[in-house]
Order: sequence, then structure tokens, then C-alpha cells
Amino acid sequence: MPPTFADRAIDYYLHLTEPPALPPGVSAMNPYRQLEIQAVVREFYQKFYADAVPRVYVLGINPGRHGAGVTGISFTTPQALAAHCGIPNSLTPTPELSSRFIYRIVEAFGGAAAFYGRFFLTSLYPLALVRDGKNYNYYDDRATTNALWPIITESVRQQITFGADRRVAVCLGRKNERYLKRLNDEQGFFDRVVTLDHPRYILQYRSKDVELFAETYIRTLADCLG
Repeated sequence: MPPTFADRAIDYYLHLTEPPALPPGVSAMNPYRQLEIQAVVREFYQKFYADAVPRVYVLGINPGRHGAGVTGISFTTPQALAAHCGIPNSLTPTPELSSRFIYRIVEAFGGAAAFYGRFFLTSLYPLALVRDGKNYNYYDDRATTNALWPIITESVRQQITFGADRRVAVCLGRKNERYLKRLNDEQGFFDRVVTLDHPRYILQYRSKDVELFAETYIRTLADCLG
């Protein structure tokens, strides 16, 4: 029997290693070394991705230290993992604005099973980055971008093999778009890229307009299913 989306994803995540060289002060978090996270990853993907159905990829920047940096699941806190995905866990609850917004969208599509049956939430770089104890983005300085660019390229290449619908990718974040489009121009991973504002930006700077942003997300994602 050929491997499923879940088989490929689990194998990928459980073999992730930290980058060999990052600029001084920048470090990567690798939760996939922890046995509980390995169990969560197996349960999550076997629950929602145990098939060969292509998904539309929704690509963020790199995980935050309170979301996938803790659970190993993109945009998912321990409490979202339990409440929305039906996966109880003993991980310490964490605050994460992006997760709250994303699961609002997940529920609008009918819940986790319906959403993950059509979409795959992920990031260009798969590990959380931190500097001075705070979230850091792969593009926040040129040295970090250059150090991670070959790894980002290979990361997206490998993730596509899980089962991507390569007709379109959804990019989260306007600055992230610049780098994803550069990557796509170099590698031809997707036919086209559409961009949405990042959840953290929405909730941190445009919280009064969150309903409008949610409607835009729902409409854009639905259009991508084509």
C-alpha cells in the first residue's frame, strides 16, 4: 500500500534537526525531539491525513514559540489541540494570537476534520526561531535568511511530497509573500501564490476589523478549492 499524506508528514517532522549554523543570538526550537510531541504528531496526522487526497497548502513564516514550537502542529496551541482537534494532552497551555484566529477559520469550514481534509497548514521554515527569548522570523535579518534559505528550499520541496495541490498556495503574511514568491520563481513549486494578512498582524494591529479579515480568509480559501 503506498504511503499516505500522514505517513510522509510524520516521517518528515520526526526527523527534523536544528540548523547547523545561525547568526549569534538566534536559535531554533525543536519540539519533535520530545516523546509527547512525537505522539501528538502521530495522532494528529493519522487522525486527519490518513489518505492520499491532495491539500491546498497554507504557508506561514516559521512557527511561534507558543504554537507549533510547543505542540509540533502549525498554528495550534495545546488548548486548541484538545478543544478543536480532539487530542487531549498534558502540555502547558500557551497564549498564541495566531492560533485563536486560525481556529476561528477552521470552525467556519466545519471543524478540524473538514478543514484538514482540504488544507494543510505549515510554514516555509518548520522550526520556531527565537532571539532574546522572543519570536523571531527567518527574514528578520539577512544573515538568518541566507543561512536558512537552502534549508527552506529543501523543506518546502519535501513538504510538497506529502500531497500538495500544486495549482495554488496560500501565503500568510505580506513580507512572507516576497520570499515565497522568490522561492516559487526559483523552484516552480506552485502554479500561483495568493496572499492573506498574517493572523498575528490582524489581531495585534487590526483587531477592530477582525470580522472583515475572517471573511476574506474564508472567501479566499474557498476560492482556492476551485
